[in-house]
Amino acid sequence: MRFDQARLDALRSAVDTGTFEAAARELRVTPSAISQRIRSLETETGRVLLQRSKPVRPTPSGEVLLRLARQVDALGRDADAALWREGASVDGDPDHSHDDDAPRLQPLPLAVNADSLATWLLPALQPLADEIAFELHRADESRTTELLREGAVMAAITTDPVPVQGCSSVVLGSMRYRPMASPAFVERWFGGDDALAALSRAPIVVFDRADELQHRYLVGRGVDPSSPPCHLVPSSADFVEAVRRGFGWGMVPDLQVHHDDPLVALDPTHHIDVVLHWQQWQLHTAALARTATAVRAAAARALRP
Repeated sequence: MRFDQARLDALRSAVDTGTFEAAARELRVTPSAISQRIRSLETETGRVLLQRSKPVRPTPSGEVLLRLARQVDALGRDADAALWREGASVDGDPDHSHDDDAPRLQPLPLAVNADSLATWLLPALQPLADEIAFELHRADESRTTELLREGAVMAAITTDPVPVQGCSSVVLGSMRYRPMASPAFVERWFGGDDALAALSRAPIVVFDRADELQHRYLVGRGVDPSSPPCHLVPSSADFVEAVRRGFGWGMVPDLQVHHDDPLVALDPTHHIDVVLHWQQWQLHTAALARTATAVRAAAARALRP
């Protein structure tokens, strides 16, 4: 089946902007033209592609065509950049000093987990920042594939080893987490002999409602994870800072613990390894290929094999 590009653009823009009216402004057509193009696409496929909510949302069938629309758009941008580079080379303007000759940064949406973003990922992307406009979607590493499945991103760092349909998956390595706390917190809450009783009472720090690392540790020690109170700190750097300041104990990645860090391990013999994977569209663009190479190389240096 061959799909009309204008109809695919209407679908993509409606999802990106949230309404037919905003999509019409982006594509410089009328809202009725957007509605007609999407309705024609639904007639062509025999499927409902959008939930007419506010904002509009793709149905499972709509997600399939949304990925196609984004992939076609990415290929078009990649070709545009290649033509610009060829033109600049022919014109003999290596400095690209004119406004019309400004280099075209290729947009690349990625889904990343907060701890990778706070530690090893940004240095990996830095050398490419003059060529690629990164759009980073922060999500829990167990949920980043949802963004990939929806077509919102072209690649994701995820704990899911099973590739999303139309994607490839490679192992990056693992991040090791240990139960850590400040010395004063340990003295206050774990000064007695009954460690299990202390774990059921001592406050914990969690990143967000989806952060299950602390709960996994407690369950492994035979403690009901709903027993201790918790502080919610939805920032990777501030999460560790809250643990340092004695708000509670938390599962802290080794990559965020420095050699002179005052944090101490509650249980030096216990850790949790979170295996990360790189999933990406099975689609070749220069920006995606260069990013994948940089991410894999950085992960090989920073993560555990």
